[in-house]
Amino acid sequence: MKKIFLFVFLSIQLNGFTQNTDTYEKPPVFPDCQTESFENLKTCFNNKLNQFIYDNFKVPQNVTNDNYKGDIKILFEVDKEGKISVIYADAVYDELKEEAKRVFNELPKVEPSTYNGKPTYVQYSIGVKIPLVDPTNIQAVAEEKATVKQVRDLNETVSKEYDSINKNLTKYEDLEYTSQLNIPFTHHFYARFDGNMNGLGTNSHTAVKPFVYEDVAPYYDFKAEKEALVKGSDGWWSRKLWNEHLVQIQGKDFWFTIDPVFDLQVGKDTEADFSTTYNNTRGFYVQGGLGKKFNFSASVFESQGRFAQYYNEYAYSLRTESDPAIVPGRGVAKNFKDNGFDYPVAEGYLSYAPSKFINIQFGHGKNFIGDGYRSLLQSDVASPYPYIKLNTKFWKIKYTNTWTSLRDVRADVTEDGAFKTKYIANHYLSWNVSKRLNIGLFESVMWANDNDRGFDLNYLNPVIFYRAIEFETGQDAGNAILGASAKYKWNNKVNLYGQFVLDEFALADVTGGNKSWRNKFGYQLGVKYFDAFEVDNLLLQFEYNQVRPYTYSHNTIVLNYGHNNQPMAHLWGANFREAIIIGRYDYGRWFGDAKFIFGTRGFDFNTEEDSFSYGGDIYRNYNDRPFNNGVKIGQGNKVNTFNAELQAGYIVNPVSHLKLFTNISFRNFNPEAETASTMKSNTVWFTIGVRTDLFNWYIDN
Repeated sequence: MKKIFLFVFLSIQLNGFTQNTDTYEKPPVFPDCQTESFENLKTCFNNKLNQFIYDNFKVPQNVTNDNYKGDIKILFEVDKEGKISVIYADAVYDELKEEAKRVFNELPKVEPSTYNGKPTYVQYSIGVKIPLVDPTNIQAVAEEKATVKQVRDLNETVSKEYDSINKNLTKYEDLEYTSQLNIPFTHHFYARFDGNMNGLGTNSHTAVKPFVYEDVAPYYDFKAEKEALVKGSDGWWSRKLWNEHLVQIQGKDFWFTIDPVFDLQVGKDTEADFSTTYNNTRGFYVQGGLGKKFNFSASVFESQGRFAQYYNEYAYSLRTESDPAIVPGRGVAKNFKDNGFDYPVAEGYLSYAPSKFINIQFGHGKNFIGDGYRSLLQSDVASPYPYIKLNTKFWKIKYTNTWTSLRDVRADVTEDGAFKTKYIANHYLSWNVSKRLNIGLFESVMWANDNDRGFDLNYLNPVIFYRAIEFETGQDAGNAILGASAKYKWNNKVNLYGQFVLDEFALADVTGGNKSWRNKFGYQLGVKYFDAFEVDNLLLQFEYNQVRPYTYSHNTIVLNYGHNNQPMAHLWGANFREAIIIGRYDYGRWFGDAKFIFGTRGFDFNTEEDSFSYGGDIYRNYNDRPFNNGVKIGQGNKVNTFNAELQAGYIVNPVSHLKLFTNISFRNFNPEAETASTMKSNTVWFTIGVRTDLFNWYIDN
């Protein structure tokens, strides 16, 4: 019965058989073939392998029942010791693949192949036909046709592998501009294509940042912009300085680029008791793709800096128990020389798009939600943090989930000498209601690792209502924040936008009219004017923000909405109002920014006579408040502040974001009462330098 099943399509083709006194290649030899002449070794190996498969191969019953006819393709190897093993098997039925591996595992050890008299590896491919036939019935055919083919002689081909890889390289085709990579988020760079994405009739979603290139590509041609800015000669140094990545490599299924990172600047603070300010950042920036769905990016910065006096004092105020300072937006710093900081930073992420609807990112960096300069929902003012982000886009909807691990680094909340970990789960739903109106809904919940709770699996559900889960796990087990946003396209040139954040809602307190401390909310109103007054690439923006006292804080102080002693929303925390006027302009490689901020803030006195919390410091326990009613913005040590910033520069290399710049900032900080932590300041800070502009750096605290 077995003989009607078996046909083995098998032969040997051993290339380069030569016989002379110096050089020859000899095939593997089965034990029963050792007495054969050299010329017959190939045929003997073929026959023995055929016969062994015929004698030992058992066709699975389900294959027989299906009357299957087809091939099993097998790649096998004979090593230097003569052991035969399967490298790869392919067949319609998994049972056929497993049976083939079993049969080959039972093959006896053979005398290995030799090259120039030395044992060597060889690989063969073999096709086994199903149903099978006794090989003795097809002996003549087997002798006439090669059915076992030697794939390669490793000793001969390995030396050529490196060269073959280089032969597959092609000219880099700017693949980043259509990839799933994040566009480095700086307010000025995003202003270049903000107007394109916000035209009437577009189905774009512009709140969640950073964007990926693929989402912006339908509205803005990055490649055309790059070509329009090309300058210099075709020489290597000229191209790398002005127009290209330092390293850009593209193969059949991969690409990557490497660029150096610099932030080299020197300046002067008129109020400081030291002579100059400076920043000395060096690093590298890598981005790339594997296939069409997987991208990666990494940046590493090594920095030393000394800033304006008020900024240094702010960095010192964020200190941990063991570290002298935290550079705002960057991270933990060590002392460096006189009044300086040494602060290394690393950021990176993996980006994967399993379908056109979904993008998944796992990284260490920052995120931002909003259409304004500030965000009351989630901002990028804090240090980088680990996160997982899921973007789902379909129809007129974009839905973003972010799961984040944060740290509270204050000495009074450490546990066994370690900083406390807390977690945040956010989701944001963006809906284009019409060609003019977009509405967004936001929810966030924070919880700590109390009772070894760890990362609560309840919050992994991307579509659940977090407030209900927080209620189930206990009133003080978490801190939920709700929010909403809206954007209205007045026309192709004017956009109106806004946000609302709600930290606590008690109807009786809201309607009571007594300005209860429990009315913890804030809002934002803004307008953008693209190509203002018919001037191409001129953006004008006005924005108003206000947040009531005690918003973002909690009675379990580790559950405040912050990370590394910095807020996760607005830079000023709470208990403030501000008005912002911004102008941005681009002309070729030249650019300019102007920004004016008028604000009122309420600080704590932090004295023996008055140690109450007035609601501006989100890291204070709101139970330390001095009163329950009559709470208003600016209460406590009221400060009127004014910030102005003018910046101009020249883009050296648009693809690596390298630019020359000069910056002048003015800060007037005028508290009603001067204390150890709140002092008057009237600062002019001048800076000039060269920077790789990959992130926002806020100096308007």
